[in-house]
Amino acid sequence: MMQKMYDWVDERLNITPMWRDLADHEVPEHVNPAHHFSAFVYCFGGLTFFITVIQILSGMFLTMYYVPDVINAYESVKYLQNEVAFGVIVRGMHHWGASLVIVMMFLHTLRVFFTGAYKKPRELNWVVGVLIFFVMLGLGFTGYLLPWDNTAYFATKVGVQIADSVPFIGPYVKTLLTGGDILGAQTLTRFFAIHVFFLPGALLGLLGAHFVMIRSQGISGPL
Repeated sequence: MMQKMYDWVDERLNITPMWRDLADHEVPEHVNPAHHFSAFVYCFGGLTFFITVIQILSGMFLTMYYVPDVINAYESVKYLQNEVAFGVIVRGMHHWGASLVIVMMFLHTLRVFFTGAYKKPRELNWVVGVLIFFVMLGLGFTGYLLPWDNTAYFATKVGVQIADSVPFIGPYVKTLLTGGDILGAQTLTRFFAIHVFFLPGALLGLLGAHFVMIRSQGISGPL
């Protein structure tokens, strides 16, 4: 049955050549853990992407129950954890995954730096990777406020004050984030929009560019 469906789609879209091009792509020997133990450091990028996929899928699940207003935000999170089947597990995955993805990105960045993988012809890919890192930090920061409890509120308040202290653009960044003089309904709505729409859109675009350049330039060589 599955073969018939695949043949039907392949007959119309001719996807077999594209799939074979990906599947038959040779992996360099120095990134094969079976041959070199040090090749495990080349897995950091793939693990980062794997966790990112988990974050996206779990975030989509959480969005179905989350209510982004100051009256119902905390109650919706509480309902998700206590009433929805597997809700506490999915939220736990999203919560801890937000920290783990930053750790893995940091390790991946260290690997790229210390193996010289940022050098010619991969300078642009290094810039894209750094931008992805900042987008991930933004996702972590904007997502922290969404439960709308005391910890999230005061931690975000400190973060906004730090942004306000940036020379020249600080006050504008603060106004953009808070929507006013204090953290309130406008702030929560903006953080939700930035966390769910703007930053994920930027992330997907940057990841697409990142993978296209990796595919074009190949995996970098050993140190």
